[in-house]
Amino acid sequence: MKSNNKLFIAIIAALIIGVAIGGIVHYQFPEYIAGFSKNIKLLGTIFIRLVQMIIAPLVFSTLVVGIAKMGDMKMVGRVGGKAMAWFITASLVSLLIGLFLVNLMAPGKGTSIQMDNPAEAASDLLKNSQNFSVEQFVTHIFPKSIFEAFATNEILQIVVFSIIFGVALAAIGKEGEKLTKALDTIAHVVLKMVNYIMWVAPLGVLGAVAAAVASYGFEIFTLYANYLLAFVIGILTLWAVMLLVGYLILGNRLWDLLRHIKTPLLVAFTTTSSEAVFPKMVEELEKFGCQPKIVSFTLPLGYSFNLDGSMMYMTFASVFIAQVYGIDMPLEKQLLMLLVLMLTSKGVAGVPRASLIVVVATCAMFGIPPEGIALILPIDHFCDMARSMTNVLGNALSTAAVDKWEGKSLQTEQE
Repeated sequence: MKSNNKLFIAIIAALIIGVAIGGIVHYQFPEYIAGFSKNIKLLGTIFIRLVQMIIAPLVFSTLVVGIAKMGDMKMVGRVGGKAMAWFITASLVSLLIGLFLVNLMAPGKGTSIQMDNPAEAASDLLKNSQNFSVEQFVTHIFPKSIFEAFATNEILQIVVFSIIFGVALAAIGKEGEKLTKALDTIAHVVLKMVNYIMWVAPLGVLGAVAAAVASYGFEIFTLYANYLLAFVIGILTLWAVMLLVGYLILGNRLWDLLRHIKTPLLVAFTTTSSEAVFPKMVEELEKFGCQPKIVSFTLPLGYSFNLDGSMMYMTFASVFIAQVYGIDMPLEKQLLMLLVLMLTSKGVAGVPRASLIVVVATCAMFGIPPEGIALILPIDHFCDMARSMTNVLGNALSTAAVDKWEGKSLQTEQE
């Protein structure tokens, strides 16, 4: 059996065991819930930290090498233009799907969900969203220090520095070849580390899932049935649209792509972290047949600008909170909210619980009580599972699509 299939089965087994253990603790040993959840969650924390440890060197080395090997700056601009066109279109479609379904199904109207002190429950998010501004947007994109960006794993800032560094390295020609080879070697070493670290994933999955189930139990799904049903239909609709577009571009190769990314999809789903599978995605997309220089350029950009699942959730959650409070949101106001989300969401990539922070800030802008975010906090972990997996699918499709388009462009140039 292939190593990738063994890992996939191990993660499925860990997911089932995690649900079972969490359920036993919640219903049989309620006095131990707090301590158990805190301690078992450490398994997930260890796995995420191991992955975070290698993200910065991997993004830097692969992106710089990819740009340096392109050589032609026209090609860099062309690939970047195609990638950004995909990201903007995908973001708009995702936001519109969320907006359409939350209005159609109206899960917030007549809800029985209540919170004793919503402001206190959402205090951390409210505090973080208060600093949400144009200044924060700009400073989040452009690094003050590349070492600070590396230390805090700010992918977007690392991408900005890497692009400038890669362009400069390509510009000096032969003098930079030794450095390019050295960075290429570093990238291969880090990808080898990925193979080792991914075997910790089942433990991380077990810890994350067991902690969530132990904390909330299964009754939470009954309380939030309307919300979850509408959200799941939204995610499935988004998947259907993305897979249809993927099939139109890739044809039958789409199924081969899904086979390659099945493990990253499952890890993202169970750990609620699309960042955790970035290194594995680089490896699997190259195995699928994408050019390494396209993968190393497009994928990091996608992690900053192409978060389809999160985008759908932002319009969905914002209007849901308005529905719960009985606030009327006319169509023009909702469309304005969509445009605001389109812009503001790009400035917080990599920020923990970024989707919720953006929702809080947006609610405040449009007269919706921002403390209403507390209404969806209990169920957010489970929604985040679907969001993260959808983000991974969107980035895989965008990279594969840009690679195919670029292959055609090169073929046309050669003819």
